[in-house]
Amino acid sequence: MTATNVLLVTIDGGTDVYEEGLEAIQSLNEGEAVNKPAQLTLPNEEVLGEIFNERTYALLRVIREEEPASIRETARLVGRDKKNVHEELTRLEALGVIRFEDDGHAKRPYFPYDNLFITPFRGDSSTSAVA
Repeated sequence: MTATNVLLVTIDGGTDVYEEGLEAIQSLNEGEAVNKPAQLTLPNEEVLGEIFNERTYALLRVIREEEPASIRETARLVGRDKKNVHEELTRLEALGVIRFEDDGHAKRPYFPYDNLFITPFRGDSSTSAVA
């Protein structure tokens, strides 16, 4: 598994995240490869709980395991209303957790990573959960 196939979700990282981002941009500008995982940094534990909850995990599991062809099929597989699933998937796409592939009139959601690691404790990269 390479770092580029992982989505790392963290809480606030403070200025370290900003500095790491600047270093990565500088490396890219200099033509160097940046071998770091994709990262989503959230401001606090409350937002983490709002985004990554039981419904979200059900959606991510279905997307990875069943590979639904559309948002409508995703909603059917999780037994939820299409409108609510669409809203939640759109939010996850905006955060970079999932992506959509246009397939005619349908939008196929997919999870572009091999793993999702959540480090819910500020500044502590040793404690994480895998989804």
